[in-house]
Amino acid sequence: MVEAVVGANWGDEGKGKITDMLGEKADIIVRFQGGANAGHTIVNDYGKFALHTLPSGVFYQHTTSVIGNGVALNIPLLIKEIQGIVERGVPTPKIRVSDRAQMVMSYHILFDQYEEERLAGKSFGSTKSGIAPFYSDKYAKIGFQVSELFDEELLKEKVVRICETKNVLLEHLYHKPLLKPEDLLEELHGYRDMITPYVCDVSAFLNDAIKEGKTILLEGQLGSLKDPDHGIYPMVTSSSTLAGYGAIGAGIPPYEIKKIITVCKAYSSAVGAGAFVSEIFGEEANELRNRGGDGGEYGATTGRPRRMGWFDCVASRYGCRLQGTTDVAFTVLDVLGYLDEIPVCVGYEIDGKVTEDFPTTAKLEKAKPVYEVLPGWKCDIRGIKTYEELPENCRKYVEFVEKKLGYPITMISNGPGRKDIIYR
Repeated sequence: MVEAVVGANWGDEGKGKITDMLGEKADIIVRFQGGANAGHTIVNDYGKFALHTLPSGVFYQHTTSVIGNGVALNIPLLIKEIQGIVERGVPTPKIRVSDRAQMVMSYHILFDQYEEERLAGKSFGSTKSGIAPFYSDKYAKIGFQVSELFDEELLKEKVVRICETKNVLLEHLYHKPLLKPEDLLEELHGYRDMITPYVCDVSAFLNDAIKEGKTILLEGQLGSLKDPDHGIYPMVTSSSTLAGYGAIGAGIPPYEIKKIITVCKAYSSAVGAGAFVSEIFGEEANELRNRGGDGGEYGATTGRPRRMGWFDCVASRYGCRLQGTTDVAFTVLDVLGYLDEIPVCVGYEIDGKVTEDFPTTAKLEKAKPVYEVLPGWKCDIRGIKTYEELPENCRKYVEFVEKKLGYPITMISNGPGRKDIIYR
């Protein structure tokens, strides 16, 4: 059985916690896209962790953690992350890395920084982790695949070719120091030494696991609205954030994905630039930001304060539809307990007309939120274990959102810990 855990919105929905929780019953957890540019914050018996490349099920001894071919693999960061959790008392995880995954090179990170610098005020709000240059190279067919690390002749020839193309840009566009083939070769040898113990034909490994009836969790990064095709282009990430891409990024048949758990926050937050219709500002936003998440709404990778907003039914319904949602996991509901009234964005006004459909970016920039206001429940709901025990106004909020989404909310998270969950 293959299940996917993905985000409905801009990322930061709480996927890490949901994957960590579902990992208890899983055999294999696969990260299928993205790089170390976004993090998953997890609170469990070992403490609080921010993971960037490792799948969120890495804390169980019975699971195997897999880095799929769709991932932008930063090898030094992966190794550092493994060491980081082991040093904090987590048993050494079983890890497999796809021999078809491609590697983030040091020059990808430099190019990311140089480009954001060059664009200045018109930048894309990159985390400067090398992700866009990495995927550009992958599709320009000049990336390095893990399997190529073991072919010395190929590497020697390829580093010369890479330097020729990159140095033109470094010299004439960025006016920065040039790359040397021998330095790149040394970098690649270092990566080979680090990654050798983990390399595996992941697609074959997963295929066997499916035949054996094992439970596989696919873990996505970011959310629907950051997808390069269906998101708020161009303020998107560089790999598909949709469950459908899970089949490609892991190397399994699409029909094997039987359950798609789309994680949705009880309010909205976003890191980075781009249209955000239900955004709030000032004191109202600060209050929500500081009460939100576990220790506040700040990016797990960058520490940047997240942009805050009320729940957006238009964006979330669209996000759920694109994911192919079977189940919605509704997170951080406990955070809203301080409010007398809770606004919910139920439509967008664009050029004087109200729509409930999520538009393309140019129209989105003009959209104004249309709100319905629901009564708050004014109490702390942490520790509650059953849906019936939730205050009436809290249940009404969940049911209102569920009706607007058109997808069943089957899990409600009411705290940061692994056990803070209510099943419906």
